[in-house]
Amino acid sequence: MQLTEKRVLVTGGAGFIGSNLANHLAEENDVIVVDDGYLGTAENLTDAVDFHETSVLDDDLPTDVDVVFHLAALSSYKMHEENPTKGARVNVEGFVNTVEQARDDGCDTVVYASTSSIYGNRTEPSPVTMDVTVNTGYEASKLARERYAEYFANHYDMNMAGMRFFSVYQGYGGAEEHKKEYANVIAQFADDMDKGETPVLYGDGTQTRDFTHVSDIVRGLELAAEHQLTGIYNLGTGESYDFNTVVEMLNEELGTDIEPEYIENPIPDDVYVHDTMADTTAMYEATGWEPEISFEEGLERVCRQYT
Repeated sequence: MQLTEKRVLVTGGAGFIGSNLANHLAEENDVIVVDDGYLGTAENLTDAVDFHETSVLDDDLPTDVDVVFHLAALSSYKMHEENPTKGARVNVEGFVNTVEQARDDGCDTVVYASTSSIYGNRTEPSPVTMDVTVNTGYEASKLARERYAEYFANHYDMNMAGMRFFSVYQGYGGAEEHKKEYANVIAQFADDMDKGETPVLYGDGTQTRDFTHVSDIVRGLELAAEHQLTGIYNLGTGESYDFNTVVEMLNEELGTDIEPEYIENPIPDDVYVHDTMADTTAMYEATGWEPEISFEEGLERVCRQYT
């Protein structure tokens, strides 16, 4: 299936990743966005997108579409722990509600956001075939999505592609600024350092992330829909950088010389994911997808607005 002249729904589509996807797809498709405005804003969207400020828990969602991209979620540990019941309702019930309405309307292709957090601490690439564990309510809600997706695929023969994202970033020059404290550390560090402020790192700054540029994520999501994939797939780069290195490289890019501040990690050690790295073999074999934005180029794009 080619994603051209199709009717597409993006839930959470006014948020960071969702708006990048919606705006991209709207160039050649009829794109509808549902977003409750918690982390999203209509300002992230182009005029070509049909925006509905509503919740994925509502009835009568605009699911008479060819493809659903379900990105709506309480998308962090902190958000979920503040209200675990709300987190479960939005992340799990909202997912089931959206997919069920789409199924009733004849849509059989859903691409949805899961999380790489369920791999735990990994300094080696994490393949989708490895066992996963749940240490937080946020992770539990995303794993529940994967299980419900398996149900929809097996029971109703729907195409259900779960995408485990690895540390997605773009910078405040894109749609990430609205997320503020929930934005990727790269975006937060770059903005602080441009203002001459000290970036704050948890612990000793040796934690690593597989930082993946949002444009590569968007391309991966689009390919998952076009290939009508079912199953679980990683979207990451297969490389990791520690936070100290991120600060060093941002100093170089911004022409600054700012030392980070180290504080005690507010997230308990036994649930904090210290290291991540993707194995994207399954996605490559299914679609030919590979990341195109190197970390150096990604940082240059993040800092472009400041130079």
